[in-house]
Amino acid sequence: MKKYVIAVVLTVFSIISASAQSKKNAQVSVLYQNYITIKTALASDDAEKASKAASQFIKSSSEVNNKIISEKELNTLREDAKTIAASKNISVQRKSFYQLSDQMIALAKEFKVSQNPVYVQYCPMAEGSWLSDESKIVNPYYGKSMLSCGNVKSVIK
Repeated sequence: MKKYVIAVVLTVFSIISASAQSKKNAQVSVLYQNYITIKTALASDDAEKASKAASQFIKSSSEVNNKIISEKELNTLREDAKTIAASKNISVQRKSFYQLSDQMIALAKEFKVSQNPVYVQYCPMAEGSWLSDESKIVNPYYGKSMLSCGNVKSVIK
C-alpha cells in the first residue's frame, strides 16, 4: 500500500511539473511570431521591416490578457518594441532588441510558444542572445556583416 501511495504522489508531481513547463497560450505564441519577424528583419539589415514588425508586436501585446503576463512585463516588452518601431536606425533597433530578446527568452521558458523547438542562440561578439525557430544561426545583431556568428545555447521544447 505504501508503495502505491508513493507511486501516485510521484505521478501527480510529474504531471504538475510537466504542465507548469508547457503552459500553452495562443496570445503569447502570436507575440513570439511577431518577435521572430523582428529578428528576421534585423538579420536582413532591414530597418523598415523591423519597424513595421515591432509595430505589429505592440499591437499584439495589447491583446494579451494581463492575467497571463503581468501589465508590468507587457509594458517593458512594449517599451523595447516602441523604440524599434519608432527608429529607422538599425543600430538603435538592435540595442533595444537585446532587452526584448531577454524578456522573450524568459517567456519562451515559461510558455510553450511554438509546436516546434525554439532555439536560444548567442553571439559572443555582440554579447547577446536571441530566439530562433531554426538551429541555423542568422545573427540579428550584426546582420549580413556577420550573419553566422553565434551558437545555439539551448533548445526549448
